[in-house]
Order: sequence, then C-alpha cells, then structure tokens
Amino acid sequence: MATLEDELAALATMSSAQLREKWQRLTGAVVLRISPAMMRLALGYELQARALGGLSRATQQRLAQLATAKTVTSPARVGTRLVREWNGTVHIVTIGEGGVINWNDREWRSLSEVARAITGTRWSGPAFFGLKRKGSHESTTFAGTRKAAA
Repeated sequence: MATLEDELAALATMSSAQLREKWQRLTGAVVLRISPAMMRLALGYELQARALGGLSRATQQRLAQLATAKTVTSPARVGTRLVREWNGTVHIVTIGEGGVINWNDREWRSLSEVARAITGTRWSGPAFFGLKRKGSHESTTFAGTRKAAA
C-alpha cells in the first residue's frame, strides 16, 4: 500500500484523465470542472484530510460563517470571563487552560451546555454570552481582528 507521501507525489505526473478518475474513486462525487493544477490541489487536500483527519469542527464552522457572512463568532480565549445576567441572576463563566469552561464550580463541555443549564432551553452558547454577532460589511480574519472590506 502506498504511503501518503507516495500518493501526493504521484499526483504530479498524472494526466487530466487519471486525475478525474482518482477524484471519482476517492470522493464518489461529480468530477470538478477545474484545471489539472487545481485538481491536483483538491486531490492533495482530500488525501491529506483522509489520512490526517481534516479540519477541526471549529475550523469548519468558522469557514462556513465566513463564507455566508451571516454571523461572526469570536473565540473564548484562556482567561476570558463571560458575564451574563439571566432572570435577575448574574452568571460568570471562566475559560481555563486548554479551553476548559467553568461555571458554578463545575467544568462543562461547551458554552451551549452552560446556556442550557442557565435558561432551561436550547441556546447557542456563543450567542447567549455575546460572542456571536451578525455579520457586517467588514471582513474578519482568523485572528479575530477586523479590517475594512475592499
């Protein structure tokens, strides 16, 4: 069986027909109408994603947000304190090392779980704590800084 490195190297010498065949075999999807150079890049990504796990869920969500420009979610960084008043009670959530979420002397898996525990209903945790906002006419970089759109 060929290694990932061997498969990636082989892409460089494949003909257009071979690239299309490999795409069909690998993805089962309709063959893209792109140049051979772009097909090599797409195949290279697919091979690496399958071997190494692909993009994290957070990265996929971030890319989807950027593509639609409907909402922008700021990351909750280590040391962040999120404060939210709900029904007259102030709730403080802290983000610890490794992204651990702490509320009410307990660790939680997600901000959405905390929001659900506070409200008794399903909420987007980032929206509940003010980390998610509507998109604007500006673009946001992955570092979370804003720059004016061209």
